[in-house]
Amino acid sequence: MGGDIDFTTFQNVIGGKLSSTAQTRHGINPATGEPNAEVPVSTPADVDDAVQAGKAAFKLWSKTSFDERRQTLLKFAGALEAHGEDFIKLLVKEQGKAVPFATVEFQSALDTIRNTTSLGLKEEIIEDSDDKQVIVRYTPLGLAVGIVPWNFPFMLAIMKIAPAVLTGNTIIIKPSPFTPYCGLKVVEVAQKVFPPGVIQALSGDDSLGPWLTAHPGPAKISFTGSSATGKKVMESASKTLKRVTLELGGNDPAIVCADVNIESVAQQIAMMAFFNSGQVCIAIKRIYVHESIYEKFRETISRITASFVVGEGNEEGVFVGPIQNSMQYERVKGFFADIEKEKWTVATGGTTDIRKSGYFVQPTIIDAPPAESRIVAEEPFGPIVPLIPWNDEAAVVEAANNTKMGLGSSVWSNDLAQARRIGDQIEAGMVWINTHQDVAPAAPFGGHKESGIGYEGGVGGLKSFCNAQTLCIKKNKL
Repeated sequence: MGGDIDFTTFQNVIGGKLSSTAQTRHGINPATGEPNAEVPVSTPADVDDAVQAGKAAFKLWSKTSFDERRQTLLKFAGALEAHGEDFIKLLVKEQGKAVPFATVEFQSALDTIRNTTSLGLKEEIIEDSDDKQVIVRYTPLGLAVGIVPWNFPFMLAIMKIAPAVLTGNTIIIKPSPFTPYCGLKVVEVAQKVFPPGVIQALSGDDSLGPWLTAHPGPAKISFTGSSATGKKVMESASKTLKRVTLELGGNDPAIVCADVNIESVAQQIAMMAFFNSGQVCIAIKRIYVHESIYEKFRETISRITASFVVGEGNEEGVFVGPIQNSMQYERVKGFFADIEKEKWTVATGGTTDIRKSGYFVQPTIIDAPPAESRIVAEEPFGPIVPLIPWNDEAAVVEAANNTKMGLGSSVWSNDLAQARRIGDQIEAGMVWINTHQDVAPAAPFGGHKESGIGYEGGVGGLKSFCNAQTLCIKKNKL
């Protein structure tokens, strides 16, 4: 494509070329309510064109060596890095997060590319005897579709692109209609280093996802989003037996034991509950605190939470930005409406009226709501969490597991044997001890139960973009 990248105009990328559509739409800056730039609204014809280009590119890309694909990905990381400042500004404007956290997202995405390229997917020799050799190979599936959510639009596009193309697949990225900008630019930058059709992007409205999942062309859908939408994706993909990886919601418990340093643990838990305004699938969503330290812990975490600065992402010292879009804002406000209706006790916060333009709410902790209340049972995906006392290990494990979700979880204790004993019983894809949201690129990232199917990350994440093939060779002369 050549030339430099213009961060004021946004287009689809189909077959290596920028393309526009007759109809356009725009996202909203969630901190100001102002419209962002116009983006394409893709048609079924655009989907057909992208699928055709992706399948054609697959024939050549799948035959390039693993090492060449690795080198191209590393060049891609360098090309993105050259536009770091532009991407960070764009992320703040479209998603709402504060500059320091947009910077972390950008840097983490580059680290993800580089870490992914350090992984290998070699043939495995299962048996090698005098008369027989059995080999397992991993061959790319074909054209993949990456459906990216609005909470980490840069990072999660990269988490789908890197393993897909490293293993020899081609991919179409579909960014969220709420945050289409970074995804489109990531793919535009990719054209500088990848052959046409290997990485494409389509922006659209709510029709685009269903068109892509139902289309007979793609071989795989990698979807990150809500469990409700994930079920629809799986249902649609089942008609053509597409492979699916579903990374869905979580209702992550944090279990705090009696022997912790209250100040230190309260600080960490508050940050992990309210980071990105609670709009993180692995954010802490339920905080269980041992009754012997409950009051002191409540007082401490309330003080820390009340000190978090809420505001527009470019303002100094902001920790909590806006809710990303009006639909999610209304959902979160529903939990605030329950405070009065259900007569919950508020430990800190409690209002959505903080007199700022945009979709802002005050970080809020609900003190000891009933176990069956919505704030405990459901994932708000916003800055409001319940704080719940416990006194019996078996009962708190049961409470933590009493959810259809099973993504992340954490146990906080100076007694590592106790922490491990509790952690081993948690039904979740990730269990952290004395930390939370500590993601290792070489380890699986995924959920149990309705938090997902399959996982991303590590060698297993690469294999999820491949077919396993067993090759059996008899050595005897015919």
